[in-house]
Amino acid sequence: MTSPLSRKLALDNECMALVLQGGGALGAYQAGVFEELLAIDVEPKWVAGVSIGAINAALIAGNAPEHRLARLHEFWELVSSGPARQAPFFDGQRTVFNQWSAAWAATFGVPGFYKPRVPPAMLQPDGTPAALSVYDSGALKSTLERLVDFDRINARTMRLSVGAVNVTTGNSKWFDNHNCPDGSGPTIIAAQHIMASGALPPAFGPVVIDGESYWDGGILSNTPLQYVLDARDDVKLLAVQVDLFPSRGPLPVNLGGVLQRHKDIMYSSRTRFTTEKIAEMQRLRGAMRRLIRRLPEALRDDPDLRALDATLHTQRVDIVHLIYRQSAFESESKDYEFSRPSMLDHWQRGVDDMRRTHQHLDWLEVSAIDSDVTVYDLAQGYEAAPSSKDEPDHDEKVALVEASKTLTKKPAARKTFTRKAATPRARQASNVRRKG
Repeated sequence: MTSPLSRKLALDNECMALVLQGGGALGAYQAGVFEELLAIDVEPKWVAGVSIGAINAALIAGNAPEHRLARLHEFWELVSSGPARQAPFFDGQRTVFNQWSAAWAATFGVPGFYKPRVPPAMLQPDGTPAALSVYDSGALKSTLERLVDFDRINARTMRLSVGAVNVTTGNSKWFDNHNCPDGSGPTIIAAQHIMASGALPPAFGPVVIDGESYWDGGILSNTPLQYVLDARDDVKLLAVQVDLFPSRGPLPVNLGGVLQRHKDIMYSSRTRFTTEKIAEMQRLRGAMRRLIRRLPEALRDDPDLRALDATLHTQRVDIVHLIYRQSAFESESKDYEFSRPSMLDHWQRGVDDMRRTHQHLDWLEVSAIDSDVTVYDLAQGYEAAPSSKDEPDHDEKVALVEASKTLTKKPAARKTFTRKAATPRARQASNVRRKG
């Protein structure tokens, strides 16, 4: 049975996967997206995550459907229960507030997540676990064991995949409660597998599993999209990919902006690479299929050629792509700023963006990479999502689309609907152009 989202996009997918990127405190955005998916009766059959995305994925897969949202709320309310609970009255003070909140988290830790090592790592004996990280994440283990039913995960009622990287080999490692592409079979998932996916050095130390040490999977690839495409069954797949770092951004004007832009590019670049790799692979498959059809019948009966031809036919994939767009007051510390106001902002942004995606399908950019792969993006150009109270009416939306068609040009197949074009002046200019 297809999901309501698939039906609205006129798709016939057989499996829906929720793909969650790493991004620390920004992960509340993913929880908001999941809340809105539940509101429109969309239930993923597969959740895959890296770092904070792995934690959110475990909270979803490791609870009964009626408890999933409550457990996400419980986790995010816990990690945002430090002293920074009340936002300043004036928006102009918000940047200072966020920086203070991030400094507090860096100095004193985050409830239910981590705390500084005492004595610090530099005073610990070499080779000991305490010498390998700034923080002790033992609190996260207790939190996961309290909020996640790992027996349910290992009963495989929902597929769960979390990514890490082997410290000594540098190779990616996926822990999957279903069969892995490497033939290793299902993993019996426990708290340490989720912690390994989020063990970002030097903040957190490596997690040892079966004699091997693992760090945060985001070091190698901060999005599980490629793994999902490689490990999927032979079914039509709808992937809702929720990213926390945008690849596009303005030119920095100060050192803080440099650090922020560097972080965005570093953690988002793998997503762009994955999409380009999909396109390249699909083009090659198409070329090979066309070449095989041109061969004489006698050659097409060759067993090797038939085996090759079978690998070139894959079920279609539709990717609905959402990206968190930061507010003007956020800085390079956005991924470790765990204040309650920021958590609630991130969560609501996720709700709003997912709601726009399914309510305003004409706001989606459609990129047909291949007849078998299509990407649906909520407009790349729109920056900070307005609240749901500020939803544009029909006339504003028409003006937004018309103005963006005139004012923005891109060489790719994607059309960018720029949020800035929704100002009264831009709408007026668009109306003048239409009348003319």
